[in-house]
Amino acid sequence: MTPEVGELRGLPRLEDGMNFFVDANSGVPIFRQLMDQVKLHIASGALKPGDELPSIRSLSVPLGVNPMTISKAYNLLVRENVLDRRPGLPLVVAELDEDSLTLSRTTQLRDGLKPAARLTRQLNMSTDEAIGVFKDLLENQTGSEDES
Repeated sequence: MTPEVGELRGLPRLEDGMNFFVDANSGVPIFRQLMDQVKLHIASGALKPGDELPSIRSLSVPLGVNPMTISKAYNLLVRENVLDRRPGLPLVVAELDEDSLTLSRTTQLRDGLKPAARLTRQLNMSTDEAIGVFKDLLENQTGSEDES
């Protein structure tokens, strides 16, 4: 059965806990969504240096995405030195030093918090109030994405 337009399409969770998905209505190009997910998996430790990435075909079929889109994402990640290409073998996560990993985590968190910072200003909340809310969320987070 083909996914409906706008429906989140994704793979079943891979054996290492990694999951890729695309949202055709997110406004973010699919190749960028895939790049961001690979970087997030690396920053979180789900993907470690030397780990192999799924093949282009194994991603394109269940995601319903053109293989060229996945190839573009992978090629850009190789160019950014996030992935290493090995002729005739699957792509692998590149060796990254701790400073690069820390920078990646910080960048991803900063990007994720930008909308919250904008909302804080729109609500005329003080920095201390916003930090208190964020701290409370961090301390009470159970890992479930369904929490409000």
